[in-house]
Amino acid sequence: MPTTLPVLPVEDDIAIATVIIAALEDEGFTIVHCTGIAARDRQLEQRRFGVMLTDVILEDGDGLASLSAVRDRAPDMPVIVLSAQNTLDTAVRASESEAFEYFPKPFDLDELVHAVRQAAGSRVPAVDDVASAAIPGEAERMPLVGRSPAMQGVYRMITRVLRNDLTVLITGESGTGKELVAEAIHELGNRRTGPFVAVNTAAIPADLVESELFGHEKGAFTGAIAQAIGKFEQANGGTLFLDEIGDMPAEAQTRLLRALQSGRIRRVGGRQEIAVNVRIIAATNRDLTPMIAAGTFREDLFYRLNVVPIVLPPLRERREDIAALAQHFLVLAAEDGLPRRLLTAEAIERLEQRAWRGNVRELRNVVYRLALMAREDRIDADAVTDIIGPEINPASVPTDGGQGGFGAALAGWLTVESPPPGALYHRALAAFEKPLIEYALGRTGGNQLRAAQLLGINRNTLRKRIGELGLDPDRFSPA
Repeated sequence: MPTTLPVLPVEDDIAIATVIIAALEDEGFTIVHCTGIAARDRQLEQRRFGVMLTDVILEDGDGLASLSAVRDRAPDMPVIVLSAQNTLDTAVRASESEAFEYFPKPFDLDELVHAVRQAAGSRVPAVDDVASAAIPGEAERMPLVGRSPAMQGVYRMITRVLRNDLTVLITGESGTGKELVAEAIHELGNRRTGPFVAVNTAAIPADLVESELFGHEKGAFTGAIAQAIGKFEQANGGTLFLDEIGDMPAEAQTRLLRALQSGRIRRVGGRQEIAVNVRIIAATNRDLTPMIAAGTFREDLFYRLNVVPIVLPPLRERREDIAALAQHFLVLAAEDGLPRRLLTAEAIERLEQRAWRGNVRELRNVVYRLALMAREDRIDADAVTDIIGPEINPASVPTDGGQGGFGAALAGWLTVESPPPGALYHRALAAFEKPLIEYALGRTGGNQLRAAQLLGINRNTLRKRIGELGLDPDRFSPA
């Protein structure tokens, strides 16, 4: 055994405590269980412990907020935090309290036992001025919403990079919230007082990427009428977020790699190297592995960026978060001047049934549209269907080679949907307009101007309908 000192689980839930105690006793640990802060403090006054496990919500207070008293009595004792309050705020509080490990409930029992075994042998030294609570106001400004198991891994990874400057690579589909993760790492980390500079490398013309990142001197190229400071220098002392890194041109990749290796940049047309102190967070919705194999993305740059990978799950893999996200967006919509609305349980269930190919971004657009167009303060399931239309599977829409054309498709849709009297016209328009616009965006790689020309409608009209239908043009961009 790594230590002969007993383990102290502080857990109100007897069922959970029983399981933990049995598993740890099987490993040979001696256990002293208590159910609250007062009982915990009495135990710490009487004897020493090798490890403490504590829930956050206890019968007589907050287990995290009271950790300063634990540190006073046992400064070198590792603490493992357990919690059913599975939010980013809780994960950050656990990290701020210098917890050895944080486990959201339900947790993997084998992982917990392994963590206790590691903690018992670590004897982490005490740290002065341990933060025993969240940053003031932190719960109100958490940028990420959701308590699903899929998001717990994201929260744990975020908390592990808050006290260091390791480079982070965030991957995930369009609309999953990669920039929000980058902002969370910056705002909650040790660079929060510095600037956060975001740049979408896919939105910059290829011949201007280096100028945008590194700046340029006057006369460096045609149109360079004055010196310009690049994103690296703008982010000095803070965080530089490189979004859609997979779209960066090869030459710019080389210069980026050199900057990451040396910590110095050179403006386009300049001769002097400039030292920069920048944390890099990159993101992409592409799979970089085949791009590396094809030679379109540098393998050495990938390894330089992929020091800490964070994978954001698509919304379809965290449907249990849809209710919280929808309510969150309703609050934001009201703050933006839209009417204050409420979603019924049936309306939320209807939202949970949808595919959400545009992920959280699509859900946000839909909720804003519901807030704008709903006739009642309480939005029910029928209102959801009336305003945003039924879920349509694009694979079920006939192609040019389909038999029967539009008439047959309409007949099939009427058979499946059976809309109520008075709703046929608007529901049919929504049902058939959405896949038609998706088809046009797919044909044009997400280019709205070309899609509007293909459809024969005004670009502004197309943009308006894209927003009203909750479509995400970015997901049609070439992979």
